[in-house]
Amino acid sequence: MTPRTPRLSRLRRVPPEGSTDGKGGRPRRRGTQPKVVALGGGMGLSASLAALRRITGDLTAVVTVADDGGSSGRLRDELGVLPPGDLRKALAALCGDDDWGQTWARVIQHRFQSKGDLHEHAVGNLLIVALWEQLGDHVQALDLVGRLLGAQGRVLPMSAVPLELQALVRGHDPARPDEIDTVRGQATVALTPGDVQSVHLVPNDPPAVPEAVEAVLDADWVVLGPGSWFSSVIPHLLVPELLGALTRTKARRVLSLNLAPQPGETEGFSPQRHLEVLGRHAPKLALDVVLADEAAVPDRDLLTEAAKRFGAAVELAPVARTDGTPRHDPELLAAAYDRIFRMHGRIGPWR
Repeated sequence: MTPRTPRLSRLRRVPPEGSTDGKGGRPRRRGTQPKVVALGGGMGLSASLAALRRITGDLTAVVTVADDGGSSGRLRDELGVLPPGDLRKALAALCGDDDWGQTWARVIQHRFQSKGDLHEHAVGNLLIVALWEQLGDHVQALDLVGRLLGAQGRVLPMSAVPLELQALVRGHDPARPDEIDTVRGQATVALTPGDVQSVHLVPNDPPAVPEAVEAVLDADWVVLGPGSWFSSVIPHLLVPELLGALTRTKARRVLSLNLAPQPGETEGFSPQRHLEVLGRHAPKLALDVVLADEAAVPDRDLLTEAAKRFGAAVELAPVARTDGTPRHDPELLAAAYDRIFRMHGRIGPWR
């Protein structure tokens, strides 16, 4: 017999340790903890947040807003709003492990199944967009959703305007393998069969959300990745104010590599090639640590050499799930982050 999902009316919300303070969504400090900002989008960012919330209550997610597929794309086209999907996923990842958190995580991730216009729309997308329309403020609305969910951290969009991702791709059309085409849209870029040469945003000088810039400048650690390299990780480096904050911040910066190349946009990429394309898009970016799964690095020397160009050390750790799928294990990834923060941080232990 399938266990029954707890009824919301029977759940008692107890704000978890390190949760929001009820005053704009800022997390409570639990003693002295690292202030951590995680940048990315999609399932890669969700994996990082699920790990980071286990080791700090002072956590901010800065999320890409270039998605144009699925429910997010439909809402973006119809209402002219920011695509809410990656923001929703980040909020779900920050939900606690108690009944309240896990029930709300399932609710906002729930997709309607119908033969009508609601088909495949996610509940959380509709909730976020409704609050944007009611409040007229992206950040305030996301903070309110975070309070409702008991999210153990804060979620911010990287920009307050919808962005289009464009890529120069060699061989996007298999019939013309040597030609370079401009491919438009995050969903199309992510699935291209060609070789992505570079990506850019339209508009090409988008404003960053001020709270996101402030969070990066105020952080102890900034975590970039894992995630879809060209469509979720690199776009943060294409927002001038955000890149400026990343280069000026006194925070230490860790880059978390993917467990495997992504079919389509990074097919055949080695770990060091991920670093090479990152450097082409942000040549002035410095890093402190590059984290990779030890089983996903065939040649540590080559990765070490690539990391040195950013001023970074390489840390290898078992962070993958043991079921054979290329997904991060939250507990193992949390242990890796915790060890990095302690070994490479400028301040002492937080617990």
